[in-house]
Amino acid sequence: MLERELWKKLKNECKRITWTRLENWALFGTPDLLGYSPSGNFFTLELKVTSPKNPYLVRLSPHQISFHIKHPRNSYVLVACALDQVVRLYPGSGILELVDLGLKLEPLACGLSSCSRLLEGL
Repeated sequence: MLERELWKKLKNECKRITWTRLENWALFGTPDLLGYSPSGNFFTLELKVTSPKNPYLVRLSPHQISFHIKHPRNSYVLVACALDQVVRLYPGSGILELVDLGLKLEPLACGLSSCSRLLEGL
């Protein structure tokens, strides 16, 4: 799976969220998506897909890590595992643990529908 395929699946699953894709070449580390939940809350979402070579390792750039350290609230990372194709949601506040432990870290939600429900409830 590629990140654009993950984006398409997420967009089809989370129809109650208003999504804005952030294509930002000026500010490295800015997450891929800005979401607006039904209750009126904004949040950011970084999309990641692991590689088949190392399916439990989540590769994040230093800029992406820095963004989540500076913005720990209302920021999330959605990761699709290359091995089992299962989607997992992690909080931005746990970015260092995600870098250290990869997909061994306990997610906030597991499976696209569970992740969608959590995000729609923000």
